[in-house]
Amino acid sequence: MERKGFQRRGNFDRGPKEMHPAKCTDCGETTEVPFVPDKERPVYCRDCFQNHRPAKRF
Repeated sequence: MERKGFQRRGNFDRGPKEMHPAKCTDCGETTEVPFVPDKERPVYCRDCFQNHRPAKRF
């Protein structure tokens, strides 16, 4: 049942993302990423990615 004046926005009904295998640039561990990795950009595992995130500014 759709409410009056309510429109669906975004891509909420896409389902699970296709994951692709990759090797972490820093530690060499095998990981999976939701995009097709290429040779031009580094790929990081979950742990190493935290070290490369910009510091939060408050």
